[in-house]
Amino acid sequence: MVESFQYAHLEMDFGSKALFLDSGRVRLTRKEYELLALLVENAGEVVPRDLLLRQIWGYGSEIRTRTLDVHIRRLRKKLAAAGARYIETIFGVGYRFQPLDLGRPAPAPDHPALSLKAS
Repeated sequence: MVESFQYAHLEMDFGSKALFLDSGRVRLTRKEYELLALLVENAGEVVPRDLLLRQIWGYGSEIRTRTLDVHIRRLRKKLAAAGARYIETIFGVGYRFQPLDLGRPAPAPDHPALSLKAS
């Protein structure tokens, strides 16, 4: 089982459900953590809106809500402290965790800079 995810200034500890940036621990709500964890576990892949709404909130695709967008906005604001953009919007589809250091191209999802640490 994977215990943590680390990339540049960001570390996510799945065991303790904690997020760390260079500035220290970042306080996340339970839903923010669940959302970020699902995106990180699928780093480099587009995660459809319907899947995120169903897995995190239990909503069906017939529900029209801005809940996901609000949580993404809050996560982006908290992650911005690391000086990078991590969550990419794929218009009309969903979101992708794609670490983008400002001013540098993004690594491929299998790049060694994106490391998942197992127990």
